[in-house]
Formats: sequence, structure tokens, C-alpha cells
Amino acid sequence: EVQLVESGGGSVQAGGSLRLACTASGFTDDDSDMGDMGWYRHAPGSECELVSIITSDDGIQYGDSVKGRFTISQDNDKNTVYLQMNSVKPEDTAKYYCATVPRGRWREGCLEYNYWGQGTQVTVSS
Repeated sequence: EVQLVESGGGSVQAGGSLRLACTASGFTDDDSDMGDMGWYRHAPGSECELVSIITSDDGIQYGDSVKGRFTISQDNDKNTVYLQMNSVKPEDTAKYYCATVPRGRWREGCLEYNYWGQGTQVTVSS
């Protein structure tokens, strides 16, 4: 059974930092094309949006609202993707989801994903 498990969420004051981690497990040789892995977020009253993703075709992508503040990285040995969140703002408050999406479909990742984690809540206070 494929699982994506997120960790690292919590409450932080504006201007602070958080580091999220997502560890993937359960992939087999049949899942050799697990796709691209990254982060999306969803806040109440807002649409789901891309935060950042490591793609095989388009390199690393960031949502416009997090560019210059957030950094995505990966540790292939640990099957883990990290999201370093710096200079956080109250508008970053959301539930953050780790996901794998089909190659080339990262723009539609909120709808067209292969696997989706349970999410980790990030709350930024002003």
C-alpha cells in the first residue's frame, strides 16, 4: 500500500520558519513511474493551490505566492521531500498536502494526482 506521510506542521508567528517533510513508502517496481512529488495546500474558503513540486520535465516549480520564501528539496535515499518555509505570512495558513502527480500534470495536481497524503496543518499568526 502506497503511503505519503507528512510531518512538521504546527503554529508559528509571522516571519518565522517551519520545515515540512513527506516520506513515501509502499512503492513497488510496478510503480516505477510514480510521477512528480511535491506540495499543495488548501485553506478554508480558498482553492487548492500548488506550493512547490520537483518535476521531471519542468524542473522545480513554485506557486507565485511562495517564490523566494519556500524551498523544496529531496532525499532520494529516504524517499523524502522537504519543504523549508521561511518568512511565513498569515496567508500561508492552510493544510499542506504531499502528493505525487502524473508527469507533466503538476499544474492540475489538486485534481489529477496519483497519491495524496493526509495533510499537515500550518497556522501562521500575525
